Amino acid sequence: MAIKILLAGAVGTALLAGCANQTGRATEIDRTAMGAAAGGVLTAALGGDESDIYKGAAAGALGGALCNDVGVAACQ
Repeated sequence: MAIKILLAGAVGTALLAGCANQTGRATEIDRTAMGAAAGGVLTAALGGDESDIYKGAAAGALGGALCNDVGVAACQ
């Protein structure tokens, strides 16, 4: 299940990077919330149980919060 959680976090961050800055005004909090939502939904879609969904949301939130800090171009 750890692979599913990491996958959800990575894919959530990638989706987030593609759409978060369409307006150019996404804040750190916006990216964190969108990453958490994407990570949770993807973990649920991959068949995770309730605790895994929370872990996926946490992984997505971390990815969303850090995507501009690690240099993902779309998050700048």
